[in-house]
Amino acid sequence: MVFLKVLTLRDVPRVLSIAGTDPTGGAGIQADLKSIAALGGYGMAVVTSLVAQNTRGVRSVHTPPASFLTEQLEAVSDDVTIDAVKIGMLGDVATIAVVREWLDRARPPLVVLDPVMVATSGDRLLAADAETALRELVGMADLVTPNLPELAVLVHEPVAADWPAAIEQGRRLSAACGTVVLVKGGHLSAESSPDALVDATGRLDGAGGGVVEFVSPRVATKNTHGTGCSLSSAVATVMARTGDWTDALSQTKDWLQDALTSADELQVGQGNGPINHFHQLWARAQTLQSGQDSSTR
Repeated sequence: MVFLKVLTLRDVPRVLSIAGTDPTGGAGIQADLKSIAALGGYGMAVVTSLVAQNTRGVRSVHTPPASFLTEQLEAVSDDVTIDAVKIGMLGDVATIAVVREWLDRARPPLVVLDPVMVATSGDRLLAADAETALRELVGMADLVTPNLPELAVLVHEPVAADWPAAIEQGRRLSAACGTVVLVKGGHLSAESSPDALVDATGRLDGAGGGVVEFVSPRVATKNTHGTGCSLSSAVATVMARTGDWTDALSQTKDWLQDALTSADELQVGQGNGPINHFHQLWARAQTLQSGQDSSTR
């Protein structure tokens, strides 16, 4: 990291999402705010790009002036103490520069970077000439959460063909940037869906070889829109409450697994629909309502 930071844990962490929008509510800032709330945080949002998209794809992207992005960031940080920041879609070099300068000034205690480059639909969300600037931003994050194609771009290599190769790419990125890397195996064609925290700097206590792996059964659903956004903002929220990356990912994985399992219930859109962010809350509400109905009979 470029500066020393002190993380003060809070029962209800104040988490800022810096990302683009999704009118259908499944990805981007909308997904971040739902994830933060679902995991017990107070969500705030600064918009980097206005994206005309739905579950079937991206139609167009409008990027407001960089000066307005600066105003949004300063308006939040001048007033609110920020416990964690999740960074998503940045889009271009100018946007990345603004966020980088703000991080240097505001010095938030926890930064999670989801290096958004391509949407679930395959549409590109990062200008090609911004890749170098995004790589440089990785070093300012405490955790970076690339999918396998994004990880390959960050280490200048072909996409990993298997899980061991992905872990090694994560190790190289961690060593180069001095940050913890969450390697995600969702793009692999296997019955399980692995994830791993990879750290080449020795900050993961008790991690053999600097790697902590998690494996979940792969959920048979096409409704995975916004999974990366949701996971990264959820991890940031839990980390700001617990202070432990392994615990934060464990809790997030359990929540995300259920969110994917119940995603088909939402029936949102005709393409890749969203995950069910509030499945736990709604299940508790239904249980409570059932109990109340029983008591009145």
